[in-house]
Amino acid sequence: MMNCELLATCSALGYLEGDTYHKEPDCLESVKDLIRYLRHEDETRDVRQQLGSAQILQSDLLPILTQHRQDKPLFDAVIRLMVNLTQPALLCFGSLPKEPSFRHHFLQVLAYLQAYKEAFASEKVFGVLSETLYELLQLGWEERQEEDNLLIERILLLVRNVLHVPADLEQEKRIDDDASVHDRLLWAIHLSGLDDLLLFLASSPAEQQWSLHVLEIISLMFRDQNPEQLAGVGQGRLAQERRTDVAELEVLRQREMAEKKTRALQRGNRHSRFGGSYIIQGLKSIGERDLVFHKGLHNLQNYTSDLGKQPRRVPKRRQAARELSVQRRSALNVRLFLRDFCSEFLENCYNRLMGSVKDHLLREKAQQHDETYYMWALAFFMAFNRAASFRPGLVSETLSVRTFHFIEQNLTNYYEMMLTDRKEAASWARRMHLALKAYQELLATVNEMDVCPDEAVRESSRIIKNNIFYVMEYRELFLALFRKFDERCQPRSFLRDLVETTHLFLKMLERFCRSRGNLMVQNKRKKRRKKKKALDQSVASGNAPYSPEELEAMWPSLAEQLQCRAQDSELSLDSVIPFDAASEVPVEEQRAEAMVRIQDCLLAGQAPQALSLLRSAREVWPERDVFGAQDISPEEEIQLLKQILWAPLPRQQGLEEQGAEEDDEEEEEEEELEVVQVSEREFNFLDYLKRFANSTVLRAYLLLLRSYKQNSAHTNHCVVKMLHRLAHDLKMEALLFQLSLFYLFNRLLSDPAAGAYKELVTFAKYILGKFFALAAVNQKAFVELLFWKNTAVVREMTEGYGTLDGGSSSRRLPGWSPEEEAQLRELYLAHKDVEGQDVVDTILAHLKTAPRTRRQVIHHLVRLGLADSVKDFQRKGTQIVLWTEDQELELQRLFEEFQDSDDVLGNIMKNITAKRSRARIVDKLLSLGLVAERRELYKKRRKKLAPSSLPNEEESLHDFCQEDLEEEENVPEKENEEDEEKEEGSEPEQAQGGSVLSAEYLGQSLHQEGFSAPLLWLQNCLIRAADDREGAGCSQAVPLVPLTEENEEAMESEQFQQLLRKLGVRPPASGQETFWRIPAKLSPTQLRRMAASLSQAEEEEKLQLGLESKVPGEPGLEEEHQQEEEHQQEEEHQQEEEHQQEEEHQKEHRAHALRTLLLARKKKAGLVSPEEEGTNGGKEQLIMAPKKRQLLDSDEEQEEDKAPELGVPGIRKKKRFQIEDDDESD
Repeated sequence: MMNCELLATCSALGYLEGDTYHKEPDCLESVKDLIRYLRHEDETRDVRQQLGSAQILQSDLLPILTQHRQDKPLFDAVIRLMVNLTQPALLCFGSLPKEPSFRHHFLQVLAYLQAYKEAFASEKVFGVLSETLYELLQLGWEERQEEDNLLIERILLLVRNVLHVPADLEQEKRIDDDASVHDRLLWAIHLSGLDDLLLFLASSPAEQQWSLHVLEIISLMFRDQNPEQLAGVGQGRLAQERRTDVAELEVLRQREMAEKKTRALQRGNRHSRFGGSYIIQGLKSIGERDLVFHKGLHNLQNYTSDLGKQPRRVPKRRQAARELSVQRRSALNVRLFLRDFCSEFLENCYNRLMGSVKDHLLREKAQQHDETYYMWALAFFMAFNRAASFRPGLVSETLSVRTFHFIEQNLTNYYEMMLTDRKEAASWARRMHLALKAYQELLATVNEMDVCPDEAVRESSRIIKNNIFYVMEYRELFLALFRKFDERCQPRSFLRDLVETTHLFLKMLERFCRSRGNLMVQNKRKKRRKKKKALDQSVASGNAPYSPEELEAMWPSLAEQLQCRAQDSELSLDSVIPFDAASEVPVEEQRAEAMVRIQDCLLAGQAPQALSLLRSAREVWPERDVFGAQDISPEEEIQLLKQILWAPLPRQQGLEEQGAEEDDEEEEEEEELEVVQVSEREFNFLDYLKRFANSTVLRAYLLLLRSYKQNSAHTNHCVVKMLHRLAHDLKMEALLFQLSLFYLFNRLLSDPAAGAYKELVTFAKYILGKFFALAAVNQKAFVELLFWKNTAVVREMTEGYGTLDGGSSSRRLPGWSPEEEAQLRELYLAHKDVEGQDVVDTILAHLKTAPRTRRQVIHHLVRLGLADSVKDFQRKGTQIVLWTEDQELELQRLFEEFQDSDDVLGNIMKNITAKRSRARIVDKLLSLGLVAERRELYKKRRKKLAPSSLPNEEESLHDFCQEDLEEEENVPEKENEEDEEKEEGSEPEQAQGGSVLSAEYLGQSLHQEGFSAPLLWLQNCLIRAADDREGAGCSQAVPLVPLTEENEEAMESEQFQQLLRKLGVRPPASGQETFWRIPAKLSPTQLRRMAASLSQAEEEEKLQLGLESKVPGEPGLEEEHQQEEEHQQEEEHQQEEEHQQEEEHQKEHRAHALRTLLLARKKKAGLVSPEEEGTNGGKEQLIMAPKKRQLLDSDEEQEEDKAPELGVPGIRKKKRFQIEDDDESD
């Protein structure tokens, strides 16, 4: 029942007397009240439903619109109200409701919209709208008001809403060539002249703001039309159409004749109960006896075991997707009007409108998913142009490589969103179908250009194909779509278009390869390569860029300049800073770089600048008089600069200089990175075709082939052509030996209309012949029918089983002899019950045969029936879980013996009797109370002092260069016990835990404490930084600026700061910086890995499972690793650096350096007091204390002092390992 207030408001609008509508005095206020009611309706859309049931739009609003157009305020208000009333039901409810009550309301609103659409199918209504729109468009931009622009937009939206209403097929029950409601609406638009206004809006450069509205209206006008059929309207029946109709009639005639013949052979139905009973030999019934058949023999061929059974109900989530788009033929006059509209649109509007829409999309001026209208228009009008009279110039705007890239990018995006957003997978699949249709039409147009008589058009086609076939993403697109095809989300029409597009692409690619002698294409692959981070040059004289003679010739001019400027005590130092305050490298570690800068200035002939740098560096680093004493004389300064000029200082090579010797790996710092390697290779069409030879692609093709009766002849040809390529061209007929395909062949060959599918029948007979020929020599071929096969199984079927073991790989061993099997059985039975040892390792040690891998032994034990599963032999650590009392006493004795040594844990592991992992020994030491924390077990380092045999300045130069290089040398190295740690699945935490995993644990706790929003902000910052570094090619430190109060509170939280340190984010330097910064050294891959570690719990669990389930190496490598553990038993040690102490020290030292430099400049200006000088001097003594680091040394570490060469101090290289938090498996 209608609401009282709503009823009163509707009554106050006016009344209809005959054909004349009389409005009430407060009609305008009533219309505004209705707009207000609609704005405040509830979630069931009750106001909309009440107005629809009262037929307010049909009885009041449309008469007001047509008869009171002169009342402009009332006309504008009625347009606003009708735009609101006609908006799509999906827009009203947000999505298709799943609850029955809301679904009822949704269907009710949809029924009212369909009634509105029928009421709008009037020439008078659209005539008023057309006249109003024409008058508004006559106004120039200087005369047009804001209200006029709003009215233009509302009229376009009203037309869009009315055209958007779906047709009610059950109620209309229209056949082809009959006028439906949509056809009558299109005819009213044509008679009113609104179509001409749409063409004007599409072609006018001054009306580009309405381009998306116009494109949406046009797409809704043609949504039921087929472009190929529309292009042939009015030209008579084409020969191809006649042949198609004749073929369809021939199929129907053959089926009818076969049915008549079957009925003629059937016996009469009289006395059917006494037709007899028969026993079918070889077909068992429910029991052990043969099946008894109680019907006539003529019904025997229709017998199936499924007779009388209730079909299994398919769950809704597993049902195949339904077709939503329905194409039908409109009335002839409507099709003629639409054909003329398409022709005029192509000639005058297409290029301009599509360019404008593309610009809106790229500049993000459009609404979400508006690119789907662009892709529909591209596919429809290019197909119309190709079918009518092919003129490439009419569609030149969308005929380019950029359009291919745009379509491929959106298609890939829809494909990824369909896999991730499972709730909206059907919507993403429909968008993906539109993109695929556009891609198909682009390929078809380029293919049509090849046969164009114009040479310029053929050359353009060749260039486009060359670009498309070169890029790998275009070639891999179809394989990805086939592999992830899901019939629950994607309808059968999508699969049909995918098969036809793949057929066209392969045909074009094959023809292009034949026309070219050799085709070079782009190839991308991910490769783990070793990247040298910083290769420090040794101080050999050969590394100096200048010879001694050149330096000797250069020095007199430099000395003359220095003598002129050395006496100038007022030399300006304000603009010279010897260190980089914004650098991530601590100030104390920049002394070597400052010395190199001084040498570079001297080599460049800039002596005054070198002198200024020297004096500034002396004020920043006064310790040990590296840059000279504070009271140094000018002559001593010149001599010091001469020594710096001659010294072959160590320099850092760039990352691109990776051509050093490979055999000197002890002196190189390397890290493994996964990079995308782009290269070129010669394209082989058959190799590319082999990518389609897998069961996933075949299943998709067979799914489409099942409906061969409903498929078009072209679709069946595309399917058969692909199967023929795999079977004949690749010689893989056995790939198609599958029972479901043979069942389909049986149905095809027994079809009465099989003569209409000659190509299918010929191919089926070819495959069946190949199968029976193989079955004659391989009786197991009948069993192989039950399984989908890959290329390896196909080869074994055709060449003989065991060929892969014997011939394809030289590492494979031949089969086991009876003597070897007997020995294996004996060893297994003798050692299977022995505790404390691995039975497979024992067998490998005592097996007196050819070398076997662990996996081969395990699989053969299972094959012999001695074990139930391979899982019975999974190694779990060292197979020792409990500690006996004697083992605890032995551990305590070893700890007391080696607790004063440099490597406590290493000595214990070398001397303990029962070998265990490092993690178990550390845990046991902690549980026994022998150590308080793991840090006490870290290996200690003793630094060696370099011999001092040089003058004071050169000795200082040697010391600080050596210190800086040692501080910068900090490179992760792979731990050799990664396999052992991964096999210990029962350990909750691995000793090799990386920062990604620890960050995950911190992220989980922060999520629980309510820091979800700051974590999401941090994740977005990391991802943006990665994108920027990939795009720019260079990197710099990026500050994390919290703009919300919640993010500021999180940045002040100690736990959140701990997470930032785990991720490698640098804290702000005291006195100089305010925000935390993402260091420049982090690569985009590392940043994305950090961002992924901040995901929710589900993703973290998946990552953890993936890390735990990953088993490194091949069987041979695993055996080799086991032998190394037995003979050598050497393991590397791990330790974590104390990041907080390190960073605090860096911040204090950097601040001290700036204060020292400022104080020195004040002293020169006479602005510093003695108290201030004394205070800073005290701070200097405190800060310049030697920095201590806890480092993890290698067991193989060698500390060598290199002899000085040419009077220059040698640099001692120390190899050190820093516990790196990166997951090496990524």
